[in-house]
Amino acid sequence: MPLVRIDIKKNPDATFAQKLGQVVYASMKQAINVPDKDNFQVLTEHDDNHFVYDPAYLGIQRTDGVVFIQITLNEGRSTEQKKLLYQTIAEGLHAEAGVRLEDVFISLVEVKKENWSFGSGLAQYAN
Repeated sequence: MPLVRIDIKKNPDATFAQKLGQVVYASMKQAINVPDKDNFQVLTEHDDNHFVYDPAYLGIQRTDGVVFIQITLNEGRSTEQKKLLYQTIAEGLHAEAGVRLEDVFISLVEVKKENWSFGSGLAQYAN
């Protein structure tokens, strides 16, 4: 059960953030086998005063079109699966939303299964 957070600068297209979310969800289904209906996202747009990034960290030239994606998910995926996920998201955002590959910033936060409650105050995945 991934929880996805996507942060961008305010975009004049009111549907842009939703489009990004759709691409990320499709990429997770393809690259790391996230099942149907397992789609939980927080999509946030920020003004210039609340969106900070280094435009050249690690020699990667970023623009104001940078997209921050943080995915909290169960631990256990291989490094190869993670690399495929990064590539699939970046290529999908580029093809579907015109996001530059250099502007796709992804962070994975891995947690144990018992660290989730999907509702009703229960730990549905706890043994």
